[in-house]
Amino acid sequence: MVLTHLQGQNLRCFSEFSLAPISGVNLLLGENGAGKTSILEAIHILGYGRSFRGRIREGLIKNTTDKLQITVRWFNQLKSLQQAGFQHSGTNWSARINAEDIIGLGQFCENFPVLTYEPGSHELIGGNAEVRRRFIDWALFHVEPNFYTQWRRFNRALKQRNALLKTQPSGHALDAWDSEFADAGEQITAFRKKYLQDLSTALQILSKTFLPECGELQLTYNAGWKDQQVGLQDALRLMRDRDMQTGFCNVGPHRADWQPSFDAVLHSEHFSRGQTKLLALACLLAQAQHFVAKKGFWPILCFDDLASELDQQHFSHVLQFLAKTDAQIWITGTENHEQYAAYFAAHKVFHVKQGGLCEQ
Repeated sequence: MVLTHLQGQNLRCFSEFSLAPISGVNLLLGENGAGKTSILEAIHILGYGRSFRGRIREGLIKNTTDKLQITVRWFNQLKSLQQAGFQHSGTNWSARINAEDIIGLGQFCENFPVLTYEPGSHELIGGNAEVRRRFIDWALFHVEPNFYTQWRRFNRALKQRNALLKTQPSGHALDAWDSEFADAGEQITAFRKKYLQDLSTALQILSKTFLPECGELQLTYNAGWKDQQVGLQDALRLMRDRDMQTGFCNVGPHRADWQPSFDAVLHSEHFSRGQTKLLALACLLAQAQHFVAKKGFWPILCFDDLASELDQQHFSHVLQFLAKTDAQIWITGTENHEQYAAYFAAHKVFHVKQGGLCEQ
């Protein structure tokens, strides 16, 4: 996956920017507040339909303008040149790929596997369960063909069941949605458990590099109900009275979570801030390795202000890892780019100033 051209309009401080990246390492350098992160946001939007700093309507569109636009050309895994356009008004979006209109956002985003590490990425470890569910589901969306169908099926059943609960229905009225909810939910759970098992091997190796003091890494998954004791449909029946009282479903994959733990540091609440960041980064790199093992090509890797997020030793470890990949890599940082030259013989530098961008 290699972007060959990226153009944006009305994105934060930029009226317009245009750049032609290389297939290897692309450095976006400039002072704080210059707009470096906005370039990464544009790439992230292609892969997720939103910014990693919030929803599009929350300040991403440049003041006095009504919509942002992103235009991109790229080579896909078959080395075929593609082109796409995306625009968003903050409430509505539209997109085209190779001059054809795209109806679903998922259909658009599946073309752009992007993994981003930024200052808020520590929330993967220390934040709420929704962040960790999204982490797994992103990978399954791209590597497991049947996942998205089951995910949409489950979320439709969840929405309908919750709407029905608010009407205080008779118990039998819930039976049909319980069956649909449970069948899709158990398939999602099986996908997620298998993914964590697959991810664990690569993550254990990386954690020993980044966090050797913590001991052996383990990943545990909470399905959102006591799945080792009863099936999801039985769990729904057991919780039906409570669901009727609260007006929403209290068990299921939408309440699932996973957690890392170590021999020496047992739970995430015991991690230091630095350990949390390093573990989140190890998870992202392990996810990238799993992706290429399944798909045969690397996702785009974006790192926002990587040098300031890590100490020098761990910064070097990450650059050594990245130097061995075939991924297209984007890194923002200060004007000092000599620190990258020792690791990346081929890299391209873009200097970013307030509202402007130029190539070195």
